Formats: sequence, C-alpha cells, structure tokens
Amino acid sequence: MANISFPEVGFGEHVDWSLQRMEMAKGMGRFSEAVYANTRLGTREREAARYTIAQINHCAVCQDTRAERGPEEGIDEAFYAEVLDWRDSAVLTDRERLAAEFAQRFALDHLTMDEGFFDQMRTAYTDEELADLTICCGMFLGLGRMLAVVGVPAPDERLLV
Repeated sequence: MANISFPEVGFGEHVDWSLQRMEMAKGMGRFSEAVYANTRLGTREREAARYTIAQINHCAVCQDTRAERGPEEGIDEAFYAEVLDWRDSAVLTDRERLAAEFAQRFALDHLTMDEGFFDQMRTAYTDEELADLTICCGMFLGLGRMLAVVGVPAPDERLLV
C-alpha cells in the first residue's frame, strides 16, 4: 500500500499518485522523457548507472524496469546481476563499471567526486558524456527516490525505457 492516498486513474500506481499535482507530474514526465530520448550514452552504460541507483533508492518500479533495446544490446538478467557486483565484474566494460561507480557516488557520497575522480572518469568519457551521465543520474535519483518514498509497487506490466 502506498504512503500517499490517491484516486485510481488507470495509469498504474506508479503514475496515479502524482496526478494529484498535474502540472508537476507533467514536468516529471517531460524530464524523464528528455533524458531517455536524448541521452547519448550507450544503453548498457545508462542501465549500469540507472540500475545502481535503483538499488540504492530501493525503488520497486526502478528495480523492475528494463531497457527496451536491452536484448539487442546484450542486456539480460545476467547483465543486471553483474551491475549489482560492478566492482568485481569481469563482464562489464570499463565504461560500464565507471558509470555504476559514478552513479553510486552521485547517490551516496557526492563529496568524493573530486578532481581526481573526474580525471579517472575522463579516461573513458568526454566532458559532454559526463554532463549526460550527470543529468541522467539526477533524474534517476530524484524520480526513483520519489517513487520509493511514496511506496508504490512495480506495475504489473514491466516498464521499458
């Protein structure tokens, strides 16, 4: 049961709760759409960051969401299991591990994201890609945390992003 009472509108609890504040809900939707439609990160890198933050947030919706183009890009349940253990993964690429590390620091310990860390990130990412990753992580953390706080379950039909 969600932590906020709301009328059932038919979009699923993961959306319906926010419709009590329609203009704000529209803005959240536009932010999410802007990130997913415009990121230049590879899907595997984006998913490494997104899934890392989903675990940190304990967001049921985010943990259950999967990449729409996942199967064609080699993203399956084994990939998500590797992301859970990104530090020791022999399967993830350097960029995927760095995306997971960036996401973890972004969500849990942003003060450790110092010049040395960004120098390390720049060994694999351009500044444009780092800007992209930062915006993605901001959306993942913010919207995922909201869903976790509200306590809505994952929808019956898996979300694909």
